[in-house]
Amino acid sequence: MSVAASLLKDIRPPAESGRPNWDETRATLKLALPLILAQLAQMAINTTDVVMTGWLGPEMLAAGTLATNYMFPLFFLGMGILAAVAPLISQALGARQFRNVRRSVRQGFWAGAALSVPYFFLLLFSAPIMALLGQKPEAVAEAERYLHVSMIAIPFVLWLIPLRILLASHGKAHLVLISSSTGFFLNILGNYTFMFGNFGFPRLELVGAAISSVLVNVAMFSVLLAYCLTNRRLRRYRILARWWRPDWPRFATIFRIGVPSGLTNLAEVGLFSAASFLIGAISIQALAAHAIALQCAALSFMVPYGLSQATTIRVGLAAGAENRPGVRRAGVISLSLGLGYAVVAALGLWLAGDFIAGLFLDPAVADNVPVIEIAVRLLLIAAWFQLFDATQTIALGALRGLRDTAVPMAYAIAGYWGLGFTGAVVLGYWVEIAPGWGGVYGVWLGFVIGLASVAVALILRFLARTRV
Repeated sequence: MSVAASLLKDIRPPAESGRPNWDETRATLKLALPLILAQLAQMAINTTDVVMTGWLGPEMLAAGTLATNYMFPLFFLGMGILAAVAPLISQALGARQFRNVRRSVRQGFWAGAALSVPYFFLLLFSAPIMALLGQKPEAVAEAERYLHVSMIAIPFVLWLIPLRILLASHGKAHLVLISSSTGFFLNILGNYTFMFGNFGFPRLELVGAAISSVLVNVAMFSVLLAYCLTNRRLRRYRILARWWRPDWPRFATIFRIGVPSGLTNLAEVGLFSAASFLIGAISIQALAAHAIALQCAALSFMVPYGLSQATTIRVGLAAGAENRPGVRRAGVISLSLGLGYAVVAALGLWLAGDFIAGLFLDPAVADNVPVIEIAVRLLLIAAWFQLFDATQTIALGALRGLRDTAVPMAYAIAGYWGLGFTGAVVLGYWVEIAPGWGGVYGVWLGFVIGLASVAVALILRFLARTRV
């Protein structure tokens, strides 16, 4: 069997059944399901940290929230930039240009290393930055300790992205799922060991959670890299051969496509992080409740986010093969699947708010009751923006498959910051749309405004770009 035939074996679409919509739905779900489960497992690692930090009390939960909301915008910026590897690989596979697959993965590693340098400094000097944003000194001190340890994991988190894209593009997304699921269980064990001082180790609390996260990310990267280097088909790419040699055109292409995509991610995640700082200036209780509701919304978001990654690959494959109807079909079917999921998720958050909040804080403890009450009302708002959050990320993934990232970035900045952040400030601090719905609730209503505007704009953009 030739190298080309061997490599194509894993990415060949299902046999045509004469029902193109069903064929596309089946192909999308086959690719998306392991990616979705892998994203859920990855987010479950962060959710475990939040839940187990909540066991340390509301003060530690607030400090952990500050740390993660400081760090997450950086990671989502990097994830958006390195996501440019996905359309480069999928379009190369669609056009059967296998050498470009190797070039894209290798320069994805270079891009991850380049991003790690400024990230180190931003985490190293996190305390004065958070203090300038008006955060409580006791929360800042604990958050700084967490971030100084977590910075070790930065390059490994970023280098995981090209490996996951390579595997998913070749029909091996289940390996990404296995890696993330294993990481989830290792993280629970690490938190139990280092946060709470078990098995003879000292009780390190938030620092222990950071140590556990570092070890888990290093392990996941090492396992996936070893597989890519030893698998019979994937090793033919020789992704580390002459890794020290630059490929400046491909490196520049990743940043040209990826920077607008990363800034789009940053615009959304930055909105939530900025809102966390707004809420942190209100009260510790409001910030702790915000952490609970935001973690639940983020966990739910992993389903459409995984579907969005699959959409980028499906659209990219069709675009590389110059199949224009297939491009539109891939995007529209993914949007329909994402919207259907969002309706179910919204109902779950709406109906099970008390149960969900009780998983994070013990309702039998008097100090936790006000936090739980706020969190339950926030989950009602989160139920509404599930619909918009799901559709905007899938539309963005479809446009990324077309290498269309600059205009979506402009939409995101205008929608999230021009409308969303302005709405959060106005409704949170100045105007109550109804009695009792100001403060933290008004900030969250600003989220809905921003997400809705971006979702509509991105869907219309994709439909306009793919008219047949």
